[in-house]
Amino acid sequence: MRMCSAPMPPRDPGTGELIVPMRLQRFLARAGVASRRGSEDLMTAGRVTVNGAVASGLGCKVDPSRDEVRVDGNLVTWGSAPVTLVLNKPAGYLTSMSDPFGRPCVSGLVPCDRYPGLFPVGRLDLDTTGLLVFSTDGDLGQRLLHPSRHVWKTYWALCDGRVRDRELEELRRGIVLDDGPCQPARCRILDSSEVSGIWRPRLPEFSTPVEVRIREGRKNQVKRMLGRIHHPVIRLHRVQFGALRLEGLKPGEWRMLDDDEIALLQVQE
Repeated sequence: MRMCSAPMPPRDPGTGELIVPMRLQRFLARAGVASRRGSEDLMTAGRVTVNGAVASGLGCKVDPSRDEVRVDGNLVTWGSAPVTLVLNKPAGYLTSMSDPFGRPCVSGLVPCDRYPGLFPVGRLDLDTTGLLVFSTDGDLGQRLLHPSRHVWKTYWALCDGRVRDRELEELRRGIVLDDGPCQPARCRILDSSEVSGIWRPRLPEFSTPVEVRIREGRKNQVKRMLGRIHHPVIRLHRVQFGALRLEGLKPGEWRMLDDDEIALLQVQE
């Protein structure tokens, strides 16, 4: 007598992994909607439905081959590619997705309605401008920010006073701040022509543009480093993350990154 075997569960066409019932937040993370933590936030906010019903319980499980999952009404499918983009952040915006006091946030500058799991990778201060990465890929965000990765971030700082190259030696050796010593930075004094497209129409009198490259991400680190050598920062702009440079975007504009550009973000020099 011939026995009929049960049908095998479907497999991920990319990895060959069996697609089996799993926790909803894991499915959302695997589908590129948000990180695991970000997916849980979407669920508890009531923005996720399964087969038409709001799924806010963190213990909810789904079968990706059968269940219909939506975030803010948008269908989520297994294998949806994560989204990563870059924003030229203007001054006056908090690096946050919301603010209880109603202050302007960077979330208002990027397509969060289209990609509800977008989150900023790192942060820039309220008055700091320039390159800010967003992604729905939680694993990528962790790789870019983990101290062991040693990804360089490049800033242009407009400093008060006449900065001399020898004054930057303390930063190159690893300046000591209140919260401990910094890793050695790469610094150079910029020519005014290099920054003419950033700070217009001309630089303030008795100021110096300085490039600072660091691999850490402490709060106000570049400002504190330059303040320690008695040259307070007047303006600060991030121009590069890894090997990806901020080019072709006006303040407040964003664009998607392709696979080659995402690879540039992770370059360790």
